[in-house]
Amino acid sequence: MAELLADHTTFHLGGPAARFEVARDDRTLIDLVTAADTTGEPVLILGGGSNLLIGDEGFDGLVVNVATSGLWVEEESCCAGANVTVAAGESWDGFVQEAITRQWRGLECLSGIPGQVGAVPIQNVGAYGTEVGHYIVRVRAWDRQERAQRTFFPFECGFGYRTSRFKEEPGRWIILDVAFQFLLGDLLSSVRYQQLADKLGVGLGEPARAPEVRRAVLELRAGKGMVIDPADHDTWSAGSFFTNPVLPEALAADLPEGAPRYPAGPGRVKTSAAWLIEHAGYTKGWHLPRYGEGAAPATLSTKHTLALTNRGGASTADVLELARAVRDGVRDTYGVSLVPEPNLVNCSLDDVRV
Repeated sequence: MAELLADHTTFHLGGPAARFEVARDDRTLIDLVTAADTTGEPVLILGGGSNLLIGDEGFDGLVVNVATSGLWVEEESCCAGANVTVAAGESWDGFVQEAITRQWRGLECLSGIPGQVGAVPIQNVGAYGTEVGHYIVRVRAWDRQERAQRTFFPFECGFGYRTSRFKEEPGRWIILDVAFQFLLGDLLSSVRYQQLADKLGVGLGEPARAPEVRRAVLELRAGKGMVIDPADHDTWSAGSFFTNPVLPEALAADLPEGAPRYPAGPGRVKTSAAWLIEHAGYTKGWHLPRYGEGAAPATLSTKHTLALTNRGGASTADVLELARAVRDGVRDTYGVSLVPEPNLVNCSLDDVRV
């Protein structure tokens, strides 16, 4: 019986896999992928399924579920630091909790993010003023094009806002493990995000203890439906569906006075996708008008407008139709085209028409 990919994604969406295998070590992972590449069989690498929207037809090829494990630590007491290497298949939030327990400083703001360690360099995962690329010192990957292992150092990774070299070259790289470097101690040097500072009761730029930061971040994320809870359909999503737009200064200047604006490099300004969505008329819980007062299969989260959610009976086509309506509405209102953050597999935002 074919494996249903909906059982492996946080959206709870996706049709069957033609072939489904689990890789519990690097050798198995590499051998499975190389054999498929040799015969021309399509390959989908599946981690935690938290940044993924798969088409209703499923995937006509090999799906490899990465289940590798391992954590290797080298602590240097003389410099109060730690070098830590983590297998790609380890839980990201489990690793964050381990880091806080061992007083490896820096990841506490990235608490509650679902998925696996191998996914975080691809997106350069970030939240509450922190990006994971600040702590990565090495990424070991399998190159499907050259059929060889390669080690990347930070300057080679191309880390940017929600992107990296690995994302810009889709399908080429399979992350095997990620190495991090931390200072030791449980004191976050400074809180760099106003909402988090308010939650902690400290001033922006002031320090806070890592366990308190984790608790605050988890509470903030849960309040937005961003902590996975199988009983809560607001968490049947891929988290933030659209990235925050980075705009030329001229386009940002045309936004309404109240629109958020943050410096994003020479001549560039970052604004808030959630703000644009809300002010274009797409409020929490919004769904396509044709459903009237009835239960829509897919809606914006009732807790956060940046998340598109499966209310329990949605198809991938339903989510795509909702996403396109929101994207087009923001573009028509503000002239800004929102870009999806999740990886779309065997589906496209332009497959449907409202």
